[in-house]
Amino acid sequence: QVQLIESGGGLVQAGGSLRLSCAASGRTLSNLVMGWFRQTPGKEREFVAAISWSGGNSVYADSAKGRFTVFNAVNTLYLQMNSLKPEDTAVYYCAADASAEVRKHAWEYDYWGQGTQVTVSS
Repeated sequence: QVQLIESGGGLVQAGGSLRLSCAASGRTLSNLVMGWFRQTPGKEREFVAAISWSGGNSVYADSAKGRFTVFNAVNTLYLQMNSLKPEDTAVYYCAADASAEVRKHAWEYDYWGQGTQVTVSS
């Protein structure tokens, strides 16, 4: 079992920055792939970024490239979000999967946090 607790969401103006955190516990993290997803009402959960905990291999959605950075330190996963746009407004979720490969689909992840709201005003 893996427990994930997100924090760091909030309200920010367009062009601003936020850093999301995901505190992970419960099992050996070095064998996990961890990702960030986001969801807006009526839409499917969307991949944002993911990283292999031990190897540091990271991948990004096209919408996140050049603006967002995923990284991990100790027992926490982070998502640094810069140059935020109103279309980035969503509930952001942290997820974990016991996999050797970085994955982009929500259905491939076994563990989820409760989500944190990010609202970007224009």
